[in-house]
Amino acid sequence: MSPRSCDVLTRARRVRAVVLDVDGVLTDGSLYYGTRGESLKRFAARDGFGIKAAQAQGLHVAVLSGRVAAPLASRLADLGVEPELVIQGSRDKSADLDRLAATLGLDPEEMAVVGDDIPDLPALRRAGLAACPADAVPEVRRVCHLVCRASGGNGAVREVIETVLRAQGRWASVLQVWGASVAEVERPPAARRPRPKAPRR
Repeated sequence: MSPRSCDVLTRARRVRAVVLDVDGVLTDGSLYYGTRGESLKRFAARDGFGIKAAQAQGLHVAVLSGRVAAPLASRLADLGVEPELVIQGSRDKSADLDRLAATLGLDPEEMAVVGDDIPDLPALRRAGLAACPADAVPEVRRVCHLVCRASGGNGAVREVIETVLRAQGRWASVLQVWGASVAEVERPPAARRPRPKAPRR
C-alpha cells in the first residue's frame, strides 16, 4: 500500500460526516432548464444508495452548494438528509463548513468534503478528508487526498462513502443487509460459481 493510500485510510477512519457539493459532485455539472425556466437535475441512483448506506452506519451527510435549486430539496428529502444539514446559495464555503460542524458538534477534521471546482477549495483545504470526482478541475485535484475513479454525478459520492466505511470496518455491515459478504463480493468472478462440467463424449 502506498503512503498516499495509507494517509487516505487514516483520514477516512476519523470521518463522522460527509459534506457534498452538488453541481459536479451529486450531478454531472450540467444545468437543465424546462420550457418555463424551471431547473432540472439528474442524480445517480448509486450515489443515493451510498448516502443511505452512510446514514445507516451512523455517518452524517450534509450538502454545501453555491447554487439554489428546487429539485435538490426534493432529492435530499427522498434520501432523508436533514434540512438543517443543507446549505444552498453559499458564498463562503469555509464559514458555512463551520456552521455545519457546529450543528453536528464536530470539528472540520472529522468531516469529509467532496468538491469539484474552485469555489470548493476553501472547504476542501480545511477538511479532514478532501475528496473529488475524477473530472474535477486540476486545482481541486491537487489539494485532495482522494481523487475518485468515478466522475461527478456518476458514482463519485458512492465511492467516497464506500472508502470511508471500508476504512472504518463498516462496509461488511452494508453488504450483510443485502445478503452478501466482503469475501463473496471481492472474490474473482471465475471463483464465484463453479464452471459447468463438459459433457462426456
